[in-house]
Amino acid sequence: MPKNPNIKSVLIIGSGPIIIGQACEFDYSGSQASKSLREEGIEVTLINSNPATIMTDPVTADNVYLKPLTKQSIREILEAHPQIDAVLPTMGGQTALNLAIDCDKAGIWEKYNVEMIGVNIDAIETTEDREKFRHKMIELGVGVCRGETATSFLKGKEIAQEIGFPLVIRPSYTLGGYGGGFVNTAEEFDYALNAGLQASPIHEVLVEQSILGWKEYELELLRDNKGNIIIICSIENFDPMGVHTGDSITVAPAMTLSDTVYQKMRDLAKRMMNGIGHFAGGCNVQFSVNPDSEDIIGIEINPRVSRSSALASKATGYPIAKIAAKLAIGYNLDELKNQITKTTSAFFEPAIDYTIVKVPRWNFDKFKGSDRKLGLQMKSVGEAMGIGRNFQEALQKACQSLEIKRNGLGADGRELKDQEAILHSLENPSWNRLFHIYDAFKLGIPFKTIHKLTKIDPWFLNQIEELITLEKEIGKYSVEDIPKPLVMEAKQKGYADRQVAHLLGCLESEVYKKRNDLGIKRVYKLVDTCAAEFEAQTPYYYSTFEEENESIVSDKKKIIVLGSGPNRIGQGIEFDYSCVHGVLAAKECGYETIMINCNPETVSTDFDVADKLYFEPVFWEHIYDIILHEKPEGVIVQLGGQTALKLAEKLERYGIKILGTSFEALDLAEARGRFSDLLKENDIPYPLYGTIENAEEAVELSKKLGFPLLVRPSYVLGGQSMKIVINETELEQHVVEILKDKPDGEILLDHFLEGAIEAEADAICDGENVYIIGIMQHIEPAGIHSGDSYAVLPPYNLGDLVIRQIEDYTKKIAIALETVGLINIQFAIKDDKVYIIEANPRASRTVPFICKAYREPYVNYATKVMLREKKVTDFDFKPYKKGYAIKEPVFSFHKFPNVNKELGPEMKSTGEAIYFIDDLMDDYFMEIYAERNLYLSR
Repeated sequence: MPKNPNIKSVLIIGSGPIIIGQACEFDYSGSQASKSLREEGIEVTLINSNPATIMTDPVTADNVYLKPLTKQSIREILEAHPQIDAVLPTMGGQTALNLAIDCDKAGIWEKYNVEMIGVNIDAIETTEDREKFRHKMIELGVGVCRGETATSFLKGKEIAQEIGFPLVIRPSYTLGGYGGGFVNTAEEFDYALNAGLQASPIHEVLVEQSILGWKEYELELLRDNKGNIIIICSIENFDPMGVHTGDSITVAPAMTLSDTVYQKMRDLAKRMMNGIGHFAGGCNVQFSVNPDSEDIIGIEINPRVSRSSALASKATGYPIAKIAAKLAIGYNLDELKNQITKTTSAFFEPAIDYTIVKVPRWNFDKFKGSDRKLGLQMKSVGEAMGIGRNFQEALQKACQSLEIKRNGLGADGRELKDQEAILHSLENPSWNRLFHIYDAFKLGIPFKTIHKLTKIDPWFLNQIEELITLEKEIGKYSVEDIPKPLVMEAKQKGYADRQVAHLLGCLESEVYKKRNDLGIKRVYKLVDTCAAEFEAQTPYYYSTFEEENESIVSDKKKIIVLGSGPNRIGQGIEFDYSCVHGVLAAKECGYETIMINCNPETVSTDFDVADKLYFEPVFWEHIYDIILHEKPEGVIVQLGGQTALKLAEKLERYGIKILGTSFEALDLAEARGRFSDLLKENDIPYPLYGTIENAEEAVELSKKLGFPLLVRPSYVLGGQSMKIVINETELEQHVVEILKDKPDGEILLDHFLEGAIEAEADAICDGENVYIIGIMQHIEPAGIHSGDSYAVLPPYNLGDLVIRQIEDYTKKIAIALETVGLINIQFAIKDDKVYIIEANPRASRTVPFICKAYREPYVNYATKVMLREKKVTDFDFKPYKKGYAIKEPVFSFHKFPNVNKELGPEMKSTGEAIYFIDDLMDDYFMEIYAERNLYLSR
């Protein structure tokens, strides 16, 4: 059946601020769904409280409401837009589904005559209520673990006694495995049962037998109104059951599945989807397989797009959310076109002739004393995806994308050699177990032992063992005499030039020259959804080492935008927002736009945002090869956060043009000492400071500056390693700690202005003219990282004298740094005197927030300035100024129950919300203002 003619206006519910367990994959899905519905002439209204995303941008929907995700907000929207016919709750993760159920129970959808599309209430309740799910699976003939639901502590104890240990506890209606866990003893059980009952909003948990160590798989499905079902992608977890799938390394397509088990799994998935309710849309099904008997158990089913569907979309090139939205309004699969080939039907299952590996990205360092062991509760904050012709190549590329100071999987001299520590890591998975498997093989720990401790499928372990064998072979040669086939094999297995250089004991540049002399060059392949059976129209590429190159270079003038890599604390989705707007602005100026990024969750890696997408690590070797291939006019680095900025020096050294602010100016702002000298020359106040290179110098300098001191290294992100110290012992310890990580780095000591007010400004500069887009005042005192502070736009109690100083210094610094594009400056104010804390000549975390609050596309303007297409004076700035906007930090401390919620110079928030108030007498403002000193720590 074609589109339902009765649906003319749809409400999409978003997922709110980014937290661990629910990140930007839902903004990607929501953005895609909105685009898909608007293509059909449907009016889209969107609610989401997250200002950092493209999803809440005017370019995405007809009406955007930056409001809290509550029933009250939904009522207000439906009152304002009586024309809304339907609500699509499947694009906003668990948050959206839960809100949709609450509204249903409160009779809101019925009162306003709004139909729920894409899923039905029965399906949500069957999948979320653990007891209903279990009974439904038994009814459908799908294997489930032995288990029962408990709504009280006593009932839970009875069930445990009946089934026996080991057990697993799964609370109903929670997100990212929150409140769940494995238990092996009665003592552990009491604690875990209590925690699970507390975590569940309906105080219900499923207590079931543990299948720790079984293999885990996921299937992504789409179903239309006729009941046609296609399976988009199979995903295999490298880590066996016991590690939350969001914390697992995952591989697509599944690698170790026999065809008979795969066919059985497909049949079960279809039976499960049909059994939970009749709706048109996407579904994610998780299974576990016993490695000995190949018995299959259904773990869970999510009747919505999920974290894995974003991954599956990027892995296959099949835009699941876009098609799911069209199915929700009545289309059937055979009526839609494949978005990649533009000629074949969407009613086909993607076939891929490459391998995808996703590796999660954690931020345990931000949570001192946190339990780093991985289990049922998700703890990762982002992920990177590698595409290669084989598992090894994709795995190495994913590791190169993580930005954790590794050049791939090993071959960088950073391996662990302590046998006891390795064995402990193999048995107790944490963020670095993958690297320790490599280290174990290198140390000679037997294959059987590694398999017994990790329970990882032998096929995957063999793949890693093969790398060690190859490295030993390479180590027999020097760069002069290494044979061509060996270099080719290393490159085809994903080794970076610097890894090969490490094995040969030479420089990276020598390996680069050697392989080019041998004619071993990177080529680019299309992600085409159909294993090259039909011609793809979509310019979405990955690199490998083969004969044929599929990326044809045009003769248009082109620019490259460097993305920000995997999400992490300190560098989140706000940089993706800036990258997307940068791409759109460059397109408006007539450039062919090229995006390089490796984050599968984001809009910037959607295949129809830039003119060309290279899904590659934001890692020097990959970028340089793309630049040589495409020959752009220049590269934009100031939109991709610290990730892109760190590559500016290499670009400069290799003579590649940086568009916008020059490397010299970027470096001047990052090198703390040089920047303070610049302030001195311009007569701009700053806290007393000095630079040191060791702990002895630090103690000497502290006598001159006086405590408390702020200690910070150069070139850091999210306040990494920044600390306030109050005595010599603390100072020595912290300096030694920093030097352990960055032995050749310069460290800055500032006198810390206690009790100061903190403020920040964002501006656009063209080298001569400066326009300040917004000044924000923090509610918390100086000393708490700006990303963790509540910030109010415009300032709420800074006098005219202070505002004038801020404006004056912002303009002076922007021009002194020869800024071309965006700049963010942070200030401390004490006794009405304004001091400069730091300047960042790049897109900042607050730029999207100001764009949303003032309703102006500042990144678009700044990009046109970077491209020298426009001057600041060419724009007619008309900010919408009414009341105040508050940037509210959102934390994920609940994932780390044993960590104190204390805040300091190092950022810990995972996301943010925006809240609008009319005046300062607002209860919300009064409450957060009263608590401003509560969590300040050193």
